[in-house]
Amino acid sequence: MKITSPRGLADALQQARKQQNQTQQAIGELAGTKQSTVSAFETSPEHARVETLFKLLSALNLELVLEPRRQAPASSSANGQASDQAWDQEW
Repeated sequence: MKITSPRGLADALQQARKQQNQTQQAIGELAGTKQSTVSAFETSPEHARVETLFKLLSALNLELVLEPRRQAPASSSANGQASDQAWDQEW
């Protein structure tokens, strides 16, 4: 699954939790945190700590895998030069 934003990450974890028929309370207990922390991650992931992410991943039996982005073919601008494609998302 490709995730490119905090919201996408929270949605993926919530979906995994629901597929496992787990409550926020149960995942919180497995993660060693409170139900309110699980809820906060699912609703406002941009404010979460990295430590919380890894606790939730562990409780859900998930892992984080990083891989290089695939390079899109360079497009040509009007003058025939390849244009730079920069990340335009702000987190």
